[in-house]
Amino acid sequence: MAKINMKTPLVEIDGDEMTRVLWVVIKEKLLLPFVDLKTEYHDLGLVNRDNTNDEVTVKSAHAIKEYGVGVKCATITSNAARQKEYNLKNLYPSPNATIRAILDGTVFRKPISVNRIKPSVNTWKKPIVIARHAYGDVYKASEMEIDAPGKVELVYTKTDGTEKRILVADFKGRGIVQGMHNLDDSIRSFARACFIYAIAEKLPIWFATKDTISKIYDGRFKTIFSDVYETEFKEKCSKAGIEYFYTLIDDAVARVVKSEGGFLWACKNYDGDVQSDMTASAAGSLAMMTSVLVSPSGVFEYEAAHGTVQQHYYRWQKGEKTSTNPAALIFAWSGSLAKRAELDNTPDLADFAKRLEKTVLDVIEDGIMTGDLAKLSDPRPEKVLNSWEFLDTVAGRLSR
Repeated sequence: MAKINMKTPLVEIDGDEMTRVLWVVIKEKLLLPFVDLKTEYHDLGLVNRDNTNDEVTVKSAHAIKEYGVGVKCATITSNAARQKEYNLKNLYPSPNATIRAILDGTVFRKPISVNRIKPSVNTWKKPIVIARHAYGDVYKASEMEIDAPGKVELVYTKTDGTEKRILVADFKGRGIVQGMHNLDDSIRSFARACFIYAIAEKLPIWFATKDTISKIYDGRFKTIFSDVYETEFKEKCSKAGIEYFYTLIDDAVARVVKSEGGFLWACKNYDGDVQSDMTASAAGSLAMMTSVLVSPSGVFEYEAAHGTVQQHYYRWQKGEKTSTNPAALIFAWSGSLAKRAELDNTPDLADFAKRLEKTVLDVIEDGIMTGDLAKLSDPRPEKVLNSWEFLDTVAGRLSR
């Protein structure tokens, strides 16, 4: 069988632990037999990031800028426990945060829906898409331990040397402090990306912050979103038949669990991280979630929205073939191939990407699935497979 041609490479970003293991198997069984796969490879495994002083992460982001499309495996964000486990020289920021800061985009996350898996929130009839701002806040924060009584101030020094300062806290003993920021331009890009996506998908758009408490920080998000809507998208939303709705984040959460779904929920960076995990889990599994970073410059990064499946990796190291759900990893590849096909005008590649996704869903709908979905399937599954068996089944159907 002749392989499908790719005109332009996409950026392939490898990751860690169980997802890294499955990344290789997915390429071997589902991609390389069918596609003349062209990629620029970057190894963002934790050890290589440490060996390169995290330069490989920066290089991978700039490569995505160059080629326009990237696909990323799940990666570890190091902490003290990981530093000891992997004998790391340093603790580096989240690689996702570094890439997102360089690309300055918005992350859109949508559950992968199958009829056999009913949402645990029984009112949800349609998927909820989470739009997550991809810059700043806690992911770019500076932190400090306070080891004795003293005063912490926030100081802003203008380029002309003048200063503004406010008291953060007067510590009477030990504690911690954190400073975070965001940029008007990034917030504005976030708002525009959300409205463009919502109009294209004909989805109502919700935006939620906590401006009653964070009057300046969250208040700026609310103001910029409102300005972008009023000046650029109000008429376009009206023509598309969709509404823009703002509320407090706690009110949004209460409304979401009583809603029918079918809307775009725009969230600040950490809020989006948490809420996308919630909606994915409620829809069945964290491994059933698509995730794409859309940059204002017109570049795209597709990724698995879940973690590296650490406990399964430890079992795999002992020789066990785990029942780890590879759906999100597969959809990261299919999404990136579809976008590459769109940009290069290669319809055969686009058709393959659609066929790959449909085959995965058909296998699950036929009652053949991994353990995480088997617990939730209604009716009960015909077969519960390990990851390798599941991928073999998908590959067999693709070949036919």
